[in-house]
Amino acid sequence: MPIFLFPDDPIWNEEADAVEFPVQVGEYQGRVLVTRRTLQGIVGHTPKPDEAVQQVCMNRPLFERAAEQRIMARALDPDANIHLTGRDLHRAAG
Repeated sequence: MPIFLFPDDPIWNEEADAVEFPVQVGEYQGRVLVTRRTLQGIVGHTPKPDEAVQQVCMNRPLFERAAEQRIMARALDPDANIHLTGRDLHRAAG
């Protein structure tokens, strides 16, 4: 059984202006958010919500690896969720 579970598909979170997907580690359940601005650094332009979700879906292993690294480093945000940055993605890709 894997340590980290990403049970549902990414969705667009209008309020956060970000793609969001859940993460579960044992009893902990949180959200991983990737803002449109972070995705802009990947695609080279400001993606529309459907394109942003598509980018996360197409590169899901990268985003999951970045989330896992943040959890392993105990680098949760103050709201106990994970807001991935370009730096997180660069580390995960390396």
